[in-house]
Amino acid sequence: MISFKNDYSEGAYSSILEKIIQENTVQNTGYGEDAHCQKAIKAIQKKLNCFDCSIHFLVGGTQTNLIVISHCLKPYQAVIAAESGHINVHETGAIEATGHKVIAMPSKDGKLSVKMVEKALSTHTDEHMVQPKMVYISNPTEVGTLYSKKELEQLRDFCKQKDLLFYLDGARMASALAASFNDIALEEYQNLVDILYIGGTKCGALFGEAVVFFKKTLEEDFRFSIKQKGAMLAKGWLLGIQFETLFENNLYEKLGKHSNAMAENIQKAIAQKGYGFQFPPCSNQLFPIFPDEVFKKLEQQFEFTFWEKIDDSHTSVRIVTSWATKEEDVKQLIEAIQKA
Repeated sequence: MISFKNDYSEGAYSSILEKIIQENTVQNTGYGEDAHCQKAIKAIQKKLNCFDCSIHFLVGGTQTNLIVISHCLKPYQAVIAAESGHINVHETGAIEATGHKVIAMPSKDGKLSVKMVEKALSTHTDEHMVQPKMVYISNPTEVGTLYSKKELEQLRDFCKQKDLLFYLDGARMASALAASFNDIALEEYQNLVDILYIGGTKCGALFGEAVVFFKKTLEEDFRFSIKQKGAMLAKGWLLGIQFETLFENNLYEKLGKHSNAMAENIQKAIAQKGYGFQFPPCSNQLFPIFPDEVFKKLEQQFEFTFWEKIDDSHTSVRIVTSWATKEEDVKQLIEAIQKA
C-alpha cells in the first residue's frame, strides 16, 4: 500500500540523519543552549534578514501553538481562527485546555479575511465575553490554499489598528515558499506578522519547529513557558542540528519544491480525467473530488485521507506529497487514476 495520507510518514532527509550520527557521541550543552541551536538561529536569521528576532526550537506543531498562544494571551483573552484552522480542528482542544477560547470563523477556502476578523470583534464587545486578542492563520492553510502578500498586509494593518497580535503557523512553510502562486519571500514575513513558526516536522526534519518572535516584547520569559508546559527538550541539540542542516545550501526550499512538484504531477493527471477539486490546488495538499466508484478502486492500492462527502456519488479526499515522495509512486497513482 502506497501512502499519500500526510507529509510526515517518512523519517528525515539523509544529510540530517548523517549529521546526527556524526554528532551522536559528542557531548552537547542541554536545553537548547548548545552550539548547534545557536548556529541554526543565525542561519534562520540570515534567511529572514532579521538579526534581532528571537528564535526558539520546539518539537511539534500542537506543542508550539499551545505554548505560543498560552504564553501571549491573558487568561480572559481568545484567539480568532478559521473554522478549519489546525488549532480549532486538529489539536484536541489544546488551546481551550490552557483556558483560551478559539473563536472559529466560517471560511470557504480556509483563509481568514479582515471582514471575518471584524465580525469576530463585533460579537465580542464587553467583559461578559472573552476578549479577542490574537489572529491565528496558517500558510499554507489546512486545506492547502495560500495567502497572498496583499491579503497578509490587509490583515496586518487591521491587527495593528485593533491592537491584535498576528501569529502565523508555518508548519508547511517549505511548500508555501516553493508554490508557484506564492509572492511572499521568507524575509518579508518580519514586516507582516508578529510571530512566525517555521515548520520542520512536515518539511524534511525528524521533528521540530522554529518559533520566531519579530515583536520582541512578546518573547519575554518564553523559556519559562516552554519549561512549564513540558516542552524544553534536554537534548535540544537534536532540534538545532536539524534546522542548521535545513537552512544550509537552500535545502529547505529544495525539499518544498520536490514536494510541490510531485503534487503538481498528480494534479494534472486528475484534471485531465475531468475531476474537480474542492479547494484550489496551491501547494502539496490536493483535495480532488472523485466519483465514489473511482475512490473505491484507488483506495485498494493507495492510502488517502477521507475529507468530505460531496453528494450521494462523490467524495473529496486529501492527497499529500512530501519531500520524500518517490516519482515511481506518483507514476503508479497517475496510472491508476487514468485507468479508474
